[in-house]
Amino acid sequence: MTVKILQPGLLTSIQDLGRFGSQQYGVIVSGAMDPYSLRIANLLVGNDQGEGALEITLMGPSLQFQSDQLIAITGGNLQATINGEHAPLWRPIVVKRGSVLQFKYAVQGCRAYIAFAGGIDVPEVMGSKSTYMRAGIGGYKGRALQKEDVFSCREMGEQSRLLVRELEDLGEHLTWTVNYNALVNLEQTQTVHVLKGTEFDRFDRASQQALFDGTYTLTSSSDRMGSRLEGPVLSLSETFELLSEGVTYGTIQIPPNGQPIILMADRQTTGGYPKIGQVITADLASLAQLRPGAKIRFQEVSLEQAENEYMNKERVIQKIKTGVHLKGMAN
Repeated sequence: MTVKILQPGLLTSIQDLGRFGSQQYGVIVSGAMDPYSLRIANLLVGNDQGEGALEITLMGPSLQFQSDQLIAITGGNLQATINGEHAPLWRPIVVKRGSVLQFKYAVQGCRAYIAFAGGIDVPEVMGSKSTYMRAGIGGYKGRALQKEDVFSCREMGEQSRLLVRELEDLGEHLTWTVNYNALVNLEQTQTVHVLKGTEFDRFDRASQQALFDGTYTLTSSSDRMGSRLEGPVLSLSETFELLSEGVTYGTIQIPPNGQPIILMADRQTTGGYPKIGQVITADLASLAQLRPGAKIRFQEVSLEQAENEYMNKERVIQKIKTGVHLKGMAN
């Protein structure tokens, strides 16, 4: 089962949930910017949640299917069509041999994910299929997909075959989709919940207040490594030397220009800028769906609230997993 890239889009790469266990060697985690959308896409085709899938950004690719395939498209709306007809999102789709899946530009959100039943057949590097483009490892030849690339998919499992049978039996009468609103916010004005960072108290009082009272704009210099913001300038109460420390997805660093940088999936392993805050795990997927020009306001929450939000979303995913499994078993 193979797929050919007719046009690559702005940035299309293979990502899974990340490359863990190697940061002490300077190897970054990478992985999906929006892990919730990737997980749901995989569940919808009968894969394990962490299987590799395509992540597409802002302007999507064109793909030609050289064999029948079961896919799911989740995340942002990049106006997907199959042979010129609207392609539904957040549900499984059977794509016939010779069909062309084409995307335009993002009209809702920023990133979409395409999962393929059986998973994309590329080797794991350090336990992950994720593409680490700066190092040239993982994914498809360690890089973003290009025109004329052809990749293979593995044989689909029993759950995938059951879903295909349901789709073929019901045809146009299949109307169910996943309600993603409890997991991912695709709006371009968002309130992002944060915990105070380890250096929060080293910032002057005006900056501490500005972090939560001000509005920030996502700039065009943002990428998979970091979301760069523009807004109220944040300043330390006094300069001090800070040794490089470990950082994680969602760490909010303040460089000398006073404009926040939120570290994203391709973040470095350590950082030496002061950390004023930490975006909670439950909000990272929504943050990844913001396009340049989007507006962000920060709101402080407690650790208990952050944990509750995380668990609430994990319960939603478990319900989706159970529901998809039952859909397949029904036939």
